[in-house]
Amino acid sequence: MPSLKDLRNRINGVISTKKITTAMKLVAGARLKRAQIAATTSRPYVAKIEGLINNITSSVQNIENLPKIVKGSESNKIHLIVLITSDRGLCGSFNTAMVKLAKKRINELLNSNKIVKILCVGKKGYNQLKREYQDIIIDTIILPYKSDKVDYEFAQKVSHRILMMYENDKFDSASIIFSLFRSPLKQEPQLKQIIPVLNNDEKATKNNLESIDKKIYEYEPEEEYILKDLVPLNISIQIYRGLLENAAGEEGARMIAMDNATRNAEELIDVLRLNYNRSRQAQITRELIEVISGSEAI
Repeated sequence: MPSLKDLRNRINGVISTKKITTAMKLVAGARLKRAQIAATTSRPYVAKIEGLINNITSSVQNIENLPKIVKGSESNKIHLIVLITSDRGLCGSFNTAMVKLAKKRINELLNSNKIVKILCVGKKGYNQLKREYQDIIIDTIILPYKSDKVDYEFAQKVSHRILMMYENDKFDSASIIFSLFRSPLKQEPQLKQIIPVLNNDEKATKNNLESIDKKIYEYEPEEEYILKDLVPLNISIQIYRGLLENAAGEEGARMIAMDNATRNAEELIDVLRLNYNRSRQAQITRELIEVISGSEAI
């Protein structure tokens, strides 16, 4: 049985831990508000960009005239997965949920005899994947900012690297994995294809133009030239959106995790204090018995 000194030390240690978790909860709550506003305000812009690209591609009569980055390559053999996670922990299962989705997608591709390459954005994703997929992880990019201050220039750098790899035929298809922020209690891991712009279902739909109720626009310059500039912008925006959604989800998950940790610390302190009082009372009782026994012996 631990001594009174050990119990006192442990109680003081848990109290100190509780102060830390309480402070982290308050900081995460303050950061969450800023990150949530940034994530929600970016969604209409992302939707407009996607809608514009869909309108332009639907107006092209011959899919073969589209740029390779839009229509894709015929082989579709090499797949790049860009896993966006956080650099810091203490946020519950936030990163684990995205890694689980990544593993599922990786195994599906490998079982289909595809070649998979992984680009990790954030250390936590790499730390969980390196044991099983070290050979196919091409690099890990560390986030150069705090979680609530997402940098668009960083998203552009990641996008530029992906585009350079695609131009050098390093892969045929690319997808990003991030966590869509719903609420502090709920974040949904998402898998989104960014290269090529058209997936197989969309290609099939385009080949059956009679089934499409679309508006006809005239573009100047030609659609192909517009897409060459618009698609790289869309890739940067998609990565930026993933970073923003992750930032909000990370702080929300951390706030909930620290709240649970604070509650657990309070319960543990109550249990330890109860054990301390019992041990102290038992010691006092034992000392009284020794004094009484000594006086009777005299």
